Formats: sequence, structure tokens, C-alpha cells
Amino acid sequence: MGRAPAGFLEQHLRERRDAGHKLLIPYVTGGLGPGWVNVLRAMAANGADAIEIGIPFSDPVMDGPTIQEASQRALGSGATPLGILREVADLEVGVPLVVMTYYNVVFRTGHRRFARTLAEVGVSGAIIPDVPLEELDAWSNAAEDAGIETVLLASPVTPEGRLVQLCARTQGFVYGVSLMGITGERQSLAESAGVIAKRLKAVTDKPVVLGFGVSTPAHAVEATREADGVVVASALMRRVLDGQSAEDVGAAVAALRAALDGR
Repeated sequence: MGRAPAGFLEQHLRERRDAGHKLLIPYVTGGLGPGWVNVLRAMAANGADAIEIGIPFSDPVMDGPTIQEASQRALGSGATPLGILREVADLEVGVPLVVMTYYNVVFRTGHRRFARTLAEVGVSGAIIPDVPLEELDAWSNAAEDAGIETVLLASPVTPEGRLVQLCARTQGFVYGVSLMGITGERQSLAESAGVIAKRLKAVTDKPVVLGFGVSTPAHAVEATREADGVVVASALMRRVLDGQSAEDVGAAVAALRAALDGR
């Protein structure tokens, strides 16, 4: 794919938002089956504005049962962080790619080596949810030197002062956690989703994207009444785990895109 331009993630999402589009960021577990890159391509072809790639970890404290199952299946088939990134290097999808993983993976690889590898394969951003703001510098310095944008998360219980700090430090977008708890499919969108989106929009002009529990096109529309966009993960990975094809997952992404576009 080649190295992405510096700031590509935030620039691309801002341009899409400012042109009147609601942002759609689907998630795919890296290494989940030999055809996982076809799933990623299908997501890009069906209206994704960026794509989050999960690098599997054996103790994913933030992930719910679906993503845990996807991670375990990928690890069981031999997926490794560097192997997943090598596959990303061959992709040409035209939208920013964001890696999500846990700090243990980054630490074992080495901050600078991990950041440089992301940049070399064309990844634009990274989400490392178990690194608190107070301990971010070692990673963020290496990331900035490599041109990688670090996306930070804000939860419904984040105090106002800390919310301002998170929004000042995040790059690419700010990831609003719609509810307290782990990721996963849900029957309805939490009431806290709209609240955290409003709070974030009040303190930052960076794109505000909601995740955790956004499972259907209706949820996506509801979430983006306040937020700029959504991350959809478990609902899509459940399809992969159930044996659906890349084309089927692409159709689900297309349905989300159509709903966000009011079609």
C-alpha cells in the first residue's frame, strides 16, 4: 500500500464530515481466516471512510465475546502482529487504516519498531486502549516521529477536565465509548451514547466517532444524530465467524452506508 501521507486519517475524516457525510469505520480482525484481507477490501469498496484492523491479543480486556472469539480463532490459526501487517502492505484500498491492539503487543515489538512498521505498510493510525493518558508519551513520541496518529478513547464517566485533555491529545478522531463495559452486539443503543457525543462535540472540532454496541443501520443513524460517525465491529465479525463471505460482509457495510446517507 505504501506509506500514507502524514495526517491522512484526520484530514480524510474531516473532509468527509465537512462535505456532509456521516463517518463509517468498520472493524475487521486481522488474520481471521485466509480471506480476511478480502473482507477488508469489501468494506472499503462498500462505503467505509476508514477501517479499523484489530491485531489479536490473548487477553483482550476491552473486547466482548464476539471479538474475543475472532481473536482466539485468528491466534489459533497462527496469526501474528507482524504477519498481519505484512499482509496489509499489499493492499490498495484508498481509505485510511487504523490498527487497534493492546500495549503488550507494542511493548514486545518495541515502540519505534512498531510505529515504523505501521507507517511502512501504509497504516495511518493506532488505537491502544490500555495505555492511560499519563503514560502515553513513550508511545506517542515514537508514533509522531513515524507519522502515526494515535486515537484516544473517552467514556461516559470521563470527567470534564480529562475530556478536554483527551481531545487535545487525540489524533485522527476521538473515539467516544457509548457505554460502560465491553464491546459487543446489543439490541438498542445506550442512552449514554448521545450524552458522550454531545460532551465531546462541545470541547473539540476533531471528528467524534462512537463505538461499542453500534450493531445495526438504525443504531448508526441514531448515534450520528450527535456524533460525526460510528465504529461497527462485533456485528460484522459475527458474520465472518458464522461463515459469511466477504461479499456478505460488504453488503452489510453497504446497508450501514445507505442508512447513514439517508438512502
